Amino acid sequence: MDSPQRRKRKQQARIYKPAYAKFLPVRSLTVCLSFFVFVLFISSDRLPIHKGVSIRPVLRTSTLSLLPSFLTGNGDADATSKSQYPRLVVEGRVLMPDHLMLIVSTKLTPPVDNLDCVYYDLVLEQVVLKPVLSVDEYHQFKSIVRCHLPPLNFSASVNLRGRQRGRLGSVVVERRDWLLRLNQSVVPSWDRVVYEAVLDWDAHTRNVVVFAKGLNLKPHREADARKFRCHFSLTDFDQHHRGLFVLTTQAIAAAQETVRCLLPRSILNNPDKAKDIRVTVGRRADDAPLPSIAKLQNVNSHQGKSNTGKHELCACTMLWNQASFLREWIIYHAWLGIERWFIYDNNSDDELQEVIDELNLQDYNITRHAWPWVKTQEAGFSHCALRAKHECKWLGLFDVDEFFYFPHDRGQDIPGPNSLRALVMNYTDSPTYAEIRTVCHSYGPSGLTSSPSQGVTVGYTCRLEAPERHKSIVRPELLHTTLLNAVHHFRLQDGYRYLDLPESKAVVNHYKYQAWDTFKAKFFRRVSTYVTNWQDDQNKGSKDRAPGLGTEAIEPPNWRLQFCEVWDTGLKDFVMANFADSASGFLPWERSLA
Repeated sequence: MDSPQRRKRKQQARIYKPAYAKFLPVRSLTVCLSFFVFVLFISSDRLPIHKGVSIRPVLRTSTLSLLPSFLTGNGDADATSKSQYPRLVVEGRVLMPDHLMLIVSTKLTPPVDNLDCVYYDLVLEQVVLKPVLSVDEYHQFKSIVRCHLPPLNFSASVNLRGRQRGRLGSVVVERRDWLLRLNQSVVPSWDRVVYEAVLDWDAHTRNVVVFAKGLNLKPHREADARKFRCHFSLTDFDQHHRGLFVLTTQAIAAAQETVRCLLPRSILNNPDKAKDIRVTVGRRADDAPLPSIAKLQNVNSHQGKSNTGKHELCACTMLWNQASFLREWIIYHAWLGIERWFIYDNNSDDELQEVIDELNLQDYNITRHAWPWVKTQEAGFSHCALRAKHECKWLGLFDVDEFFYFPHDRGQDIPGPNSLRALVMNYTDSPTYAEIRTVCHSYGPSGLTSSPSQGVTVGYTCRLEAPERHKSIVRPELLHTTLLNAVHHFRLQDGYRYLDLPESKAVVNHYKYQAWDTFKAKFFRRVSTYVTNWQDDQNKGSKDRAPGLGTEAIEPPNWRLQFCEVWDTGLKDFVMANFADSASGFLPWERSLA
C-alpha cells in the first residue's frame, strides 16, 4: 500500500509531465512533412545531381513556438483584432555593433510607433517590451527591424509584438510558467555570419555569390576556392550549424568577403523556387560552416534582356546620411548622360527616401537598396555589379562628393549634355578595354566655415595640386568571377585591361575635405571594409586618413584654409554657365541645400 508521501510524488509527476511530450506527435509530423517537401524539391530534377554537389541529410528537431498567445497575437480573437501586426515571422537575427537587427518576412511601412521588441530575461524569468528603433524595407517584400541591444542576462533571441491600441511605452510581463521552455537559439554576431546570397544568373553564368563576415581572407587578393564549400538548407542552420537536409557544393572563386559556388541541380532547374533556401559557407566539408541569416535572392529582374536593350551608362554609390547632397550629384551627372542609379543606403536616418521619391517624380531612374551591413563597401559594390550587369553596359562606382569633369582650354569645344555617356560608348564594343579610370583632385574647405548653399561644385574651389588615386567606370559583365575590388577599381576577366584617361581629357573633382561640420559627420565612420575608422589609433599615415587630423573629431587650427594649394574654378564656371537659371541665377539643386 502506497504511503501518503509516495502518492504525493506520483501526483506531482503527473502535474509536471514534460511539456515536450504533448508536442511530440506534432514535431514528428513536422519532420516527416519537411522531409516530404525536400524530396519533392529534389525529385523535380530528372537529371543527375550537378557535378561538385553532395547531399548531406541531417535531421533536426523542428522548432515549435512556445510563445504565449498574448505575444504572438495568435491567441484570443480580441487581442488579434487590436494589434496591427497579428503575425510577424522573424527569419533571422544578427548582433550588430550598436543594435540588434531582425529580418522579418513581412513588408512593414514606417513609421511603426506601435511595434515592440520582445526581450527575454533568463535570470528573472520575465519579458520586457521596448519600442523598435527603426524599420526599413529589405529585399522588396521583407523588412529590417532594428532593436536595442539586449541587456545583460537577456536572450538575443528577440521577437516582435504589435502593441495593442491604447497601450504605450515599455511594459514588463511575468511568465514564469513558460520561460524555462523558451527555445534559446544562438544569434550570430556581426563579425562571423553569412549575410547575403545572390543568384548570378544569365546566359553564361549560373552560380551563387555568398557574402560573409568571418572568412578573414586577405584584402585585395584572390583566395584558394578549393578550401570552401556552400551549404543549402530548407530550414535555418541551428546552433550546431546544421540544417534540415543539406545540399553542399564546391566553391569556384573566393576573395575578401565573397565566395562564389556552384548551384545544386535542383536549384538550376527551379530558380524561381529558390527564394526560401538558406545558404551558408564553410572552409571544408568536415568543418562547421558559418552561421547564416542569408536566403537566396535573384537580383536579375531583366532576365533575357539583350545587350542592345540595356542602359549605356549607370551609376552606383553607397552612402550614409547624404540626402542633402544627393540632388546636386544626380542632376549634374544625369546631364552628363547617366541614365540609371543604384543607391546603396548604409543605415541612413535622414530624408534620403523623400529626396529619391522627389527626383523620381522628375523622371530620374533611381532605386534605393537598403544595405544594413556596416563596413562592407567592397561587398556592396560587388553586389551592385551583379544587379547592374543585367541592365547596364557601363557602371560608374563613385561617391556623392565626387564629380566627373571635362577640362577645356579656350578654343576647344565645350563639353555638352551626355558627354560622359558618349565617352564610354566609344569603348562599348572594345575587345580590349573593360574599365575606364579617371584621376581625382581632392578639394579642401576653400575658406568656408559652413556648407555652400549653391552646392559643392560652386562652393569649393581650392584643391591639392597633385591628383590622388582614381575612380572607375566598368563593364559589369566583364568583371572577374571573384568580383574582387578595391572600391576604386575591379579586377577584370582575363584578356581585358583598363584605360587611363589623361588628366587633360577628364578628371574627378573629389570634395573630400569640406567645411568642418560637414567633414566631422564623415569622420564618424568609414564604410570600406579595409579602411580603419579615423577614431582608431591605426594607420595614421594612410591616404585614407585626413593629414594632421589625428583620431579625435576636434577641428584643427585653420581647418578652413587647409588642403588649398591650387585655386581651380573650372567646374564652378562650367556649372554656372550650364545649370544656373538665366533670370535668378539659382541652380536646380540649390533650394535643398539652403
